Amino acid sequence: MPELTAARSDTEVEVDLSVNGRRRRVRVEPRKTLSDTLREDLGLTGTHLGCEHGVCGACTVLVDGEAVRSCLMFGVQAAGAEVTTVEGLCGDAASLSPVQRAFRECHGLQCGFCTPGFLISVTALLERNPDPTEQEIREGISGNLCRCTGYQGIVRAVQRAAEIIATETQAPA
Repeated sequence: MPELTAARSDTEVEVDLSVNGRRRRVRVEPRKTLSDTLREDLGLTGTHLGCEHGVCGACTVLVDGEAVRSCLMFGVQAAGAEVTTVEGLCGDAASLSPVQRAFRECHGLQCGFCTPGFLISVTALLERNPDPTEQEIREGISGNLCRCTGYQGIVRAVQRAAEIIATETQAPA
């Protein structure tokens, strides 16, 4: 377990973690969620808060490569971890990740509120299973709720993202 050090007050601890490839140090109360830590303390507002009960998936981030609901995890639990938010999916600000490109291309979003959580969940899904069936896609996104799309565009976007990733992986360097 990574060591936590006492901060300025009795109610805060200092947490060292990596967020989107950048080492960060933040002082948080032990009861503060990771989602609130990301949004309020680190200014990463792409992580959306919907239900705050782990049901909707809008707050999904990667922690050490695993998709987690950041509203159900305390910020102090991320000490020493590598956290990836939706802001960290693309290599630089000028390009989109294959998953982001596919969602745009296949109209996998409407209002956009749930989109960051879907993008993270799909990224994790395609890391585990680069060529999922439609059923595996539907199971893989079942923890994310969307009130707008009816999911068909999202499923097509995941299929397209898998194609893009496969093509880019096979392309000669």
